[in-house]
Amino acid sequence: MPTTDKVRSTLKDVLDPELHLSVVDLGLIYDVAVEGENNEHVTVTMTLTSPMCPVGPQFRQEVMDRIQAMEGVQTAKVDITFSPPWDPREMASDDVKMMLGIW
Repeated sequence: MPTTDKVRSTLKDVLDPELHLSVVDLGLIYDVAVEGENNEHVTVTMTLTSPMCPVGPQFRQEVMDRIQAMEGVQTAKVDITFSPPWDPREMASDDVKMMLGIW
């Protein structure tokens, strides 16, 4: 049965196409909602590193494909938002901040 933690764990393997770092560690995944009697409906709210990201549609589709491939998932939805704007200084993991030279 899918859980929020399992979805986040699955999405750790999705790499930002420009930075080649995990979308979870970058802080691009804003929310994961798992609903339904058997947690079969998953909605992910995420952002992109920039609003004009040229690979945004493919990137969104990769996240969608990973969720749909999870055992027990019947429906998957990926919402893209830019509110709040992504800020790696606030949203990225400590490891990513070090890799990006933010610290």
